[in-house]
Amino acid sequence: MALGKKKAKQTTLWIEPSHLRTHPAHPFYRRLNEILDQVHFDRYAERLCRKYYAATIGRPSIAPGVYFRCFFIGYLEGIDSERGIAYRVADSLSLRSFLGLDVGERTPDHSTLSKTRRLMSLGTHKALFGWALRQLAKEGLLRGQQIGIDATTLEANAALKSIVRRDSGASYDEHVAQLMKVEGIEEPTAVERQRYDRKRKKKSLSNQEWVNPHDPEARITQMKDGRTHLAYKAEQAVDLETGAIVALTIGPGDQGDTESARETLTEASQVLAPLARQAAQNEAVGPAPGVAERCLESVVADKGYHSRELLCDLVEAGVRTVISEPDRGRQHWREQAAEQQAVYANRRRLRSENGKRLLRRRGEHLERAGAHLYDTGGMRRVHLRGQENIAKRALVHAAAFNLSLILRRILGVGTARQAADRLRLLFSWMLSLNLGPELACWLWVAAFSSREAGHSQDWADSQMAPLSTGC
Repeated sequence: MALGKKKAKQTTLWIEPSHLRTHPAHPFYRRLNEILDQVHFDRYAERLCRKYYAATIGRPSIAPGVYFRCFFIGYLEGIDSERGIAYRVADSLSLRSFLGLDVGERTPDHSTLSKTRRLMSLGTHKALFGWALRQLAKEGLLRGQQIGIDATTLEANAALKSIVRRDSGASYDEHVAQLMKVEGIEEPTAVERQRYDRKRKKKSLSNQEWVNPHDPEARITQMKDGRTHLAYKAEQAVDLETGAIVALTIGPGDQGDTESARETLTEASQVLAPLARQAAQNEAVGPAPGVAERCLESVVADKGYHSRELLCDLVEAGVRTVISEPDRGRQHWREQAAEQQAVYANRRRLRSENGKRLLRRRGEHLERAGAHLYDTGGMRRVHLRGQENIAKRALVHAAAFNLSLILRRILGVGTARQAADRLRLLFSWMLSLNLGPELACWLWVAAFSSREAGHSQDWADSQMAPLSTGC
C-alpha cells in the first residue's frame, strides 16, 4: 500500500445551496429568536439606533439587532471578550442562524463590535435595558415593590505595576529609587529596590496619589478574595419577588456602598416609575400582571449600606428599609432625632418575621443574579477600559439576564448551557438504566417541546416517572 500524502486542493468557484449541509437550529436560540420576533425586537433596535447611521448609502454595517444579539451571546455562552464573541459566532452554525446570517455571509468582527459600542451612547444601552424590563412586566415577572441592592468588584483591564504618581508622573520603581536616593543610595539595582521596598514601613497605595495612565478611572481596590487590583464597582438592584434586575450601575472601585446606593436606587426609581404608571392605566380596564401601582416600597441590603444619612433619606422618600445593622456599640443621638427614629424603625423591621423573610430572599436572589452576571456570564474580569464602556456591556448583560427569566418560565432553562447540562444528566441517567441514548434524546426533545407548549416541568417529570419506576 502506498503512502498517502495530503495534496493542495483548488477551491471551487461556485457551490450550489442544495449541496450545503443542512443543520437544525439550536432549540434554545430558536425559541429565543421567536420571542424576540414576537415583540418586534429588531424593529425597536433599528428605531433606537437610527440616529447613529448615515442616511445615504455607504459602507454596509451590522444591523442594531445583530449587534445586541452578539452581546446576548456573550452572556448566554459566558464569553468575556468581544474577540471571543466574534470567534464563537464565526465558528457556530447555530449562532449564525440566531443572528440571521446565512452560511456565505460574513460574521461581525471584534473590531466592528468595538466601534459600534463606542459609537452608541450609554443612554441607548439604558433604553435597551428598559425595553427588557417592559417585556418582563408584560409577562408578569416584575413587581418592583421590594428591592434588594448589592455590589461587587470587577477586575479592570489594567496592571497594578503600571501605576504612576499623579503629581510627578513617576512610576513605582522610580518613586522607590527617589526614596533610596534621599537616604544616600545612588543608582540602586532592581534587586536592591525590591529589598528596600519590602522592608519599608508605612507604605500604601492611595488613589489620591497613584493612577494608571491607561485606565485613569480604575481604582486600587481590595478584591473579594483579598488581592489588591485595579477594579471597578458594579452595583445592581434586584426585584426580590421575581429576581429581575431593575437597575445596574458601574462606579469607581473605591466608592463606598452608602455613596453608590443613592445613584442605583435613583436609576431603579426612574425605570420603575413609567412601568407603574402604565400598570395603573391598565388597571382601569382590567387587572395588570405587571408592576403594582406603588413601586419601591422596601429596600433590603447588607451591613455595608447601613448609615444614618442613607436611612434618613430613604425614610423621607417614603421607602421602608430592611438593612442589616453592624455592631457599633453605644451610639449618641444629640440633635439627630430624625436619624435616631430611622435607625430604630429599621432595627424593629429587622427583628420582625417579614424582615427576616426579606433578608432570606436577598441572599437567594441577589447572590444568584451576581453569579449569573459576573461568574458564569463572564464579566468578573472586564476586557474594556473606561467606566462608560463597561457600563454599556454590563447593561446588555443585565438585559440578557432578564430575558432569560422569560425563557426559564417557558423552557425551564435560562441559557443554552443549562439545556446542555440537563441533556447530559438525562443521557447519564438513561444509560445507567440501559435504555439507550436514542430513547434519552427522544424524551429530552419531548420534555423541551412540552415546555414550549405550556406544560410545566412537573408534567415532563411525570412522563418519565413510569420509566424510572418500571426499571
